[in-house]
Amino acid sequence: MDKSGALDYINQMFPTEASLSGVEPLMQKIHSEIRRVDVGILAAVRQQSNSGNKAKEDLAAATHAVEELMYKIREIKNKAEQSETMVQEICRDIKKLDFAKKHITTTITALHRLTMLVSAVEQLQVMASKRQYKEAAAQLEAVNQLCSHFEAYRDIPKITELREKFKNIKQILKSHVFSDFSSLGTGKETEETNLLQQLSDACLVVDALEPSVREELVNNFCRRELTSYEQIFEGAELAKLDKTERRYAWIKRRIRTNEEIFKIFPPSWHVPYLLNIQFCKKTRKQLEGILDNLTERPDVGTLLLALQRTIEFEDELAMKFGGDSRSSEIGLDIEEIGRPENNRQNVSDIRKKYERKLAANQGNSTEEKDGNKDLSVPGAGFNFRRIISSCFEPHLTAYVELEERTLMENLEKLVQEETWDIEEGSQNNVLHSSTELFFIIKRSLKRCTALTKSQTLLNLFKVFQRILKAYATKLFARLPRGGTGIVAAATGMDGQIRISERDERVICYIVNSAEYCHKTSGDLAESVSKIIDSQLADGVDMSEVQDEFSAVITKALVTLVLGLETKFDNEMAGMTRVPWGSLESVGDQSEYVNGINMILTSSIPVLGSLLSPIYFQFFLDKLASSLGPRFYANIFKCKHISETGAQQMLLDTQAVKTILLDIPSLGRQTSNAASYTKFVSREMSKAEALLKVILSPVDSVADTYRALLPEGTPMEFQRILELKGLKKADQQTILDDFNKHGPGTTQPTIAPSVVPAAPPAPPSSVIPNSASAGFITSREDVLTRAAALGRGAATTGFKRFLALTEAAKDRKDGPFRKLFNT
Repeated sequence: MDKSGALDYINQMFPTEASLSGVEPLMQKIHSEIRRVDVGILAAVRQQSNSGNKAKEDLAAATHAVEELMYKIREIKNKAEQSETMVQEICRDIKKLDFAKKHITTTITALHRLTMLVSAVEQLQVMASKRQYKEAAAQLEAVNQLCSHFEAYRDIPKITELREKFKNIKQILKSHVFSDFSSLGTGKETEETNLLQQLSDACLVVDALEPSVREELVNNFCRRELTSYEQIFEGAELAKLDKTERRYAWIKRRIRTNEEIFKIFPPSWHVPYLLNIQFCKKTRKQLEGILDNLTERPDVGTLLLALQRTIEFEDELAMKFGGDSRSSEIGLDIEEIGRPENNRQNVSDIRKKYERKLAANQGNSTEEKDGNKDLSVPGAGFNFRRIISSCFEPHLTAYVELEERTLMENLEKLVQEETWDIEEGSQNNVLHSSTELFFIIKRSLKRCTALTKSQTLLNLFKVFQRILKAYATKLFARLPRGGTGIVAAATGMDGQIRISERDERVICYIVNSAEYCHKTSGDLAESVSKIIDSQLADGVDMSEVQDEFSAVITKALVTLVLGLETKFDNEMAGMTRVPWGSLESVGDQSEYVNGINMILTSSIPVLGSLLSPIYFQFFLDKLASSLGPRFYANIFKCKHISETGAQQMLLDTQAVKTILLDIPSLGRQTSNAASYTKFVSREMSKAEALLKVILSPVDSVADTYRALLPEGTPMEFQRILELKGLKKADQQTILDDFNKHGPGTTQPTIAPSVVPAAPPAPPSSVIPNSASAGFITSREDVLTRAAALGRGAATTGFKRFLALTEAAKDRKDGPFRKLFNT
């Protein structure tokens, strides 16, 4: 405590003068505390002195105890080493005794087995000499086991001698067995009743010998069995194709006759299986020689009969010894070909179809279970199917030619007998010749698949392609020919097409039949690709045939449009004969509009009921692309149109537009009518715009033309002025002003060479009168624009007129687009 601290402490203890009376007691207390602390210090010093001495004593005692412990450990280690030495000496003696016992036991065992081997070899030699095969077989097993114990002693002379002796005995047994088996088939088995039993015992000996002995014995037996077969059927009398069936009868009879002989062989040898394999190989070789040596083409009937009997024989072998079950599945696939789709197919028909497939699969699994009995055959997996019949493959050209002639004759007959009508109650509206043709093709396919699934099947498939193409040509030829108008020019058809109501139905039947053939030919190709050998499946393709039927569909629908277009000729001519320039008042719709309505009302319901929605939609688009532009162009054919006449024509235009928009409802197919409605509205609005230009005042006709028909040309505008009845001088003033301001859209001049393949125009062209010269420059110009129809080209002053086809071309549904672009 520092000085200032002590002072503070004293001032705290004695703050006042009166408190100084307590100094003495405090001093006494402090002295007592000092004395107590001194006593404690003295005691601690003394205790510390005593503890140091004790620690030294304890350390000395611990050191002594450690020394004693180390001494005891050394003694224990020495005693352990002495004990280990003693144990090793004891174990060494025990090991010597154990090895001695083991060697003595091995020697005794070897000597005992050697005695047994010597005795067994001697006994086996006696049995071999006496041909006691049953006893020798058991003895062979014993000797083989005994010899296996002496493999390590092969260099010992006695063992070598015994092994050599045993080898000679086995050779003797082999020669005896082969000698006895050589007597089979010579008649001794009937004279010596115990020969078969002796040979059965000999098989036990062969099993005890090496596996090669059994293989050699079986091969010798099969070769002897087939020696007579080779001699019989290599002769000039039976070495013929028409005698093929007798070959299979011979082997069946041979196996049946020698059934007792085959019983002497153990079942695990599979002698009948191996005999049939050798028979098939020899038969194939002989048939190849017969077929290759034919000087002229074989008779188809004889060839097919031989092939059929061969396949039946192969199937019997495959079923007996295990084979595939593909034929039943093939039958089901072929049965599905040629069945027209029926939306009203009931549940029971579908259930029956899958019940047939399920039954076939269950039958196949049963056959597989039965066939597993023979799958332990050596070399199991040998396929008897086509082992012989494949040699016929290069010689089946005559068969394919016969099938082609038969199919072509049936096709001609079907077309000749075709009524081109559908029976009442029919639900698919397909011609009878179409379904019957595929039934005939299906029968032909079943005949071929029963014979071969290789190159011949591919050749026959190519025949099917030619037959179906020929049928497509027949359908194409049945369509009415000729035609006029824009669509006719675009498709290259000359002459008018005048079709009756029956012709319309026939065309619809042709469309449906071509659609059916298109789909079924694809199913046919799919079925054949599943049946035919996998390496040939890539050559199975019906795309060209399907393209042919697609072309028939397109041509038929276009022909249908042309037929209706021809029916409108009188109405269009009647429209131009109306005195539009002298009409005094506007009345009801004109007579030609009623005629158009009557034509569509009588035809469209029938077409809608017969055509599928996709083709009916295609027909509508084609019809709109014909009628709309034709009506527009027909306005320019009129001579003079007064204001009242233009108002009446505008009323007729709206009526025609309403009639065209009602066509989907007439056909009862309105699901896809939105695009058609837009298509018609756009085209008819152009005709309305043209009439509004004609109705406009002379001083504003140019501005109205530019506003309503911005894509118009000066030639069209000049023709409008002619329709309004203006004089040449007045026309020239307006034309000069029009040319000065320019048309709404500048159009390039179209050269006639844009479509050089376009046919010449028919005598009754689209614009026949001389007044139309200012509207269309030349006949080639008409053909050029018409050729663009259906292909989306629109680069002329008639761009809006031809661009109607863009709506059809831009449709997203694939089949429609394909048909439109065909």
